Amino acid sequence: MIGILGLLVGLALLIWLALRDVNIIFASVICALIVILTNALPLADSLTSAYAFGDLGAFTFAGRFFLLFAAGAVFGKVMGESHAATAIAMAMVRALGAHRALWITVMACALLTYGGVVVFVVIFAMYPLGLRLMKEADIPKRLFCGALALGAGTFTLTALPGTPSIHNVIPTLALGTDLFAAPLLGLFGGAIMFALGMAYLERERVKAQAAGEGFEQGPRDHIPDLDAIARDLPHWGLAVIPLVLVIGTILTPRLLGLAGFESDNGLLAFANAQPILWPSFALLLASLVALALFPAARRAPLRLLGDGTQDAIMPLMATSAVIGFGGVVVQTAGFATFTQAMVGADVPPMLSMFGAISTVSGITGSASGGLQIFMATLADDYLALGIAPEELHRLVAMAAGGFDSLPHCGAVIAMLTITQLTHKQAYKDVGVVTVVVPVIATLITIALAMAI
Repeated sequence: MIGILGLLVGLALLIWLALRDVNIIFASVICALIVILTNALPLADSLTSAYAFGDLGAFTFAGRFFLLFAAGAVFGKVMGESHAATAIAMAMVRALGAHRALWITVMACALLTYGGVVVFVVIFAMYPLGLRLMKEADIPKRLFCGALALGAGTFTLTALPGTPSIHNVIPTLALGTDLFAAPLLGLFGGAIMFALGMAYLERERVKAQAAGEGFEQGPRDHIPDLDAIARDLPHWGLAVIPLVLVIGTILTPRLLGLAGFESDNGLLAFANAQPILWPSFALLLASLVALALFPAARRAPLRLLGDGTQDAIMPLMATSAVIGFGGVVVQTAGFATFTQAMVGADVPPMLSMFGAISTVSGITGSASGGLQIFMATLADDYLALGIAPEELHRLVAMAAGGFDSLPHCGAVIAMLTITQLTHKQAYKDVGVVTVVVPVIATLITIALAMAI
């Protein structure tokens, strides 16, 4: 009993510390110690193996995924410093008008994240332009936060086939699938997330307008002039080339396979055998092309690449620390009881899978952390229950992107900090588009998968 109580206390404390902006690495160590002591786990082995270097250890995860995180951060840095990301958003402004600010924000963020730009970089790149658009359209900043979260943190990370996100890469390691697993299910679920999310944001915009709620500038907000921004931008046609190159490079092995090339072909065999290295290569290649295309990025290219690599460290370590906490949790008897209950539940396997990954992602406050733990502890059980590997890949990735965004999620906290809003001001909208909407979309997609 005390062990289960310790698990609950450790999780509650982790959420409480995260909500108070306590360093998540420090918080994860403290909470892991609580779980270790209350469950009578061996102290030294739990800290050095389960938390740090075991199969689900923090540094095991960091070492395995460092190159992907670094490549994504470098690409995002180049796209931001070259103003290519802003050029894409400005092209949408010209096409749709500033009054479509929420649509522009969602679509620009979606295009950037699907092209491989990491979420944190997208938020930084979109924020100055978003402020200008929100002021022009007199839309509350809380809805801008919701639009950022919908475009950068939902369907492009978990549902759309081919995305180089960490959430789409992790299942490939355990299941032997590729980044385009179950494409029709992914497109179906992604479309639902986009449609429901936009419907909610537009409804809230109309309600805010009727209530007289408008844009309020934050104390540290600098709102640039749209004309001034436009004068320093590359052409949007050039700006999208690196994004197309990322997806095209990732897609090449699949196209070669469909064209009849043998699986032992050098390029095809290498890409299929390297689910982390291949998308990392695509991102690095696109970064070099962006450097060649955009003069603003060539002023100090080595500094730019170095800064991008540095930008990857804290997100990687924060994610790794939460996974280390999960690595301790899975050693407990309480977690073993939970997994047995999930797998043995008298419900269809896909619904049981949804409950399992949702719970684990909610505990860790991280979709990638939840996926890493699920793939290491539960994936084989659900394959044995008859779920096809490609379907499991897509559905578990989508399900992981629901309860991961509870208030203690690191990405949520970072976004609220950047936008100078509190949980009380903005989390309702963020929670609807990143928790409620993905959960509904995933359950509908599961129903479709069970019906066909």
